[in-house]
Amino acid sequence: MFNKLSFKIGLLFFVFILIIESFLFFILYTNLVNDRIEEVMGNLLARGNTHSAVLEDDFESPTLKHVGLMESASDYVVIITDATGNILINSDPVEEEMLEVIEHTDYEDMPVEGEIVEERWNKREYIVTDSPITIDGTHQGHVFMFAHTNNIKKIVDQLSDQFFIAGIITLILTIITIFILSRFITLPLIKIKEATEQLNEGSNKVELSAERKDELGELANSITLLSQDLDRLKNERNEFLASISHELRTPLTYIKGYADVVNRQDITESEVKEYAAIIREETEYLSVLIKNLFDLARLDQSRFIIEREEVQLCDLIQSVADRMKPAFEEENIIFTANCTDGGEVAFVDPERFQQILLNILDNAKKHSYESGEVFLEAAHTTGGIHITVSDEGEGIPEEDLPHIWDRLYRVEKSRSRESGGSGLGLAIAKEIVESHGGRIAIESEWGKGTQVRITLMRGGYVV
Repeated sequence: MFNKLSFKIGLLFFVFILIIESFLFFILYTNLVNDRIEEVMGNLLARGNTHSAVLEDDFESPTLKHVGLMESASDYVVIITDATGNILINSDPVEEEMLEVIEHTDYEDMPVEGEIVEERWNKREYIVTDSPITIDGTHQGHVFMFAHTNNIKKIVDQLSDQFFIAGIITLILTIITIFILSRFITLPLIKIKEATEQLNEGSNKVELSAERKDELGELANSITLLSQDLDRLKNERNEFLASISHELRTPLTYIKGYADVVNRQDITESEVKEYAAIIREETEYLSVLIKNLFDLARLDQSRFIIEREEVQLCDLIQSVADRMKPAFEEENIIFTANCTDGGEVAFVDPERFQQILLNILDNAKKHSYESGEVFLEAAHTTGGIHITVSDEGEGIPEEDLPHIWDRLYRVEKSRSRESGGSGLGLAIAKEIVESHGGRIAIESEWGKGTQVRITLMRGGYVV
């Protein structure tokens, strides 16, 4: 329990809120107590000033007795003295503490409006005020008002009890609020934790609520997207493995089958040559397939080495055209290569770039009709290098266009190698172009042909 995030968050909130509440309660309690004490002392001084005002109008024995009689029925004690401090009348028995206050009062510095002469309610038995009696500008006497400090202590105790009860209620409400808040914060985290555990166990179907618009909602949405990506990658991996198994099984079956036939005693020499040629063809196909798989693996691990160098763009195009021209002539396809020769220098890996163009041109050859045309064009503009391969062949169906960059994807579902390769060429071409900082795009219409455009931005070439 102590290791749970909800407990740690709740404890952290509780400590901080407790400190803040304690500080606020202390300030509020202190201010209230001081206000109540000042109120009591102010009332006591006002009561003494009232008696002083009455006596200033009639400073005679009957009035003095009346004041003393009136206070004898109250909770206060009044002592009236003459100008030198001699007691003229008192409403209650005079105690030693009262005499001490009277004796130590500085009568000469006493202000006309009176003052509080003893306010230490937590140390003394009485708080005391002194209201001077002044008649015609002459100092005639003093009215000392005494209030027992028990009254103030009672007020303070009542406030303390009220604050204690309020504090207990506040503490309980704080604990409940923190518990709810910590659960509110940690519940999505708990669900996210459970979801990640499901992912770790191999379950890729994880869906988390993304209704929250805060960071937790974004995290939940990210994990949901991650689970979908993992599920997609799992399916793609299974399809990839199935496709690879098929691609490897076919040439291996041919090689094994024809190797067994070659070893038979009843075949002619011409048949041996024919079967050996088939074995060689399948072996070459298998070698190319394995090479492509290794290239893809290196691309995935960022170990695919691109060795750029300055290359004459038109020389590169012409080299590719010279290699592909016999293959097009053999299929009776018109092949045209065109490059605007301005002496431009491309900054690319020539071997890898030839690999891209040969692959794209080979696809164009396989999907072009007899007597059709294939064009290879290259130009160097202010925007960069633009290389285009277009044909007038069968084209690509619209529903297949989004998937042509997928590994081992073929438009031709029969997987016949006469009409298509292994399905890795375009995936590798895309990776190589992007590793040069460029982009590759295909436009195609079924029955009308295909156009492949390669663009290298500035930084992918040298002017």
